[in-house]
Amino acid sequence: MIAIVLNPASGQMRRAGLREEIETLCRQAGLDADIRETRGPLDVCAATREALAKGPDAIVAGGGDGTISAVASVLAGQTVPLGVLPLGTLNHFAKDLDIPVDHRKAIAVIAAHRLRHVDVGRVNDRVFVNNSSIGVYPSIVEARERLREGGRSKWTSLVLATLEVLRQDDDLSVRLEADHRKIIARTPFVFVGNNEYQAQGLGLGSRSRLDGRRVYAYFAPPLRTHHLPNLLAHALFHRTGREQVLTSVAASELWIDTPPTSSINVACDGELETMATPLHYRSWPGALRVISPQE
Repeated sequence: MIAIVLNPASGQMRRAGLREEIETLCRQAGLDADIRETRGPLDVCAATREALAKGPDAIVAGGGDGTISAVASVLAGQTVPLGVLPLGTLNHFAKDLDIPVDHRKAIAVIAAHRLRHVDVGRVNDRVFVNNSSIGVYPSIVEARERLREGGRSKWTSLVLATLEVLRQDDDLSVRLEADHRKIIARTPFVFVGNNEYQAQGLGLGSRSRLDGRRVYAYFAPPLRTHHLPNLLAHALFHRTGREQVLTSVAASELWIDTPPTSSINVACDGELETMATPLHYRSWPGALRVISPQE
């Protein structure tokens, strides 16, 4: 028996008949599935813990990267594996594991039950599977959610929030320490990945492996926030092997302080949380068993 935790807030979950489609595809694949439709993002962890207590063969996260991250935060360090049914907008984690976004094919992968161990990242007590960041992106998320509460659509809110934040020209004073290396910088953002992200070229934002046992911190040179789109364009079309656009630091663990503040908004896999500084980032090697196309 497998448990499927479905998050109704995910991109595709509003499509009529999706739950029935998933039930049918599971039956056809020979899977006995206990589908748990959650009431919202905050309910995902509770639903995962309830499912875990019943001893399933696997727990499947049906949703976007935020849903997958929430389910993974419960399963990290456990023997019960994570299955992935990509139902979000971007589905970064699924794509980095070569899990198909087609529902039938994704369920076929789950039914085949091939397991591999992957790393997760941790910042303070929070687990993340993709990335965590401070600076510009958390500000955009905060503004986006405020606009959505006012009744605007997700994508309209994102565009307006981005324009609003880019006009503010804020930056961070950052002190980063890793492996006896200390860096002091001013930057509009720090992005910390669970394993290495491609930071330039057409593969920008993807990862080639999830078992490198490292977290990677990336930060931009000092610049005005409204110049970030130019930086992104330069990174996208920059030839690999030439001068890097972003500075990066790789380590099994690192600390990031943001004086003079004692707390800061942190985005973890797209979800916002206020955390005490300094932020302690570290890799948790092989902590998560995942059902994927390849062992």
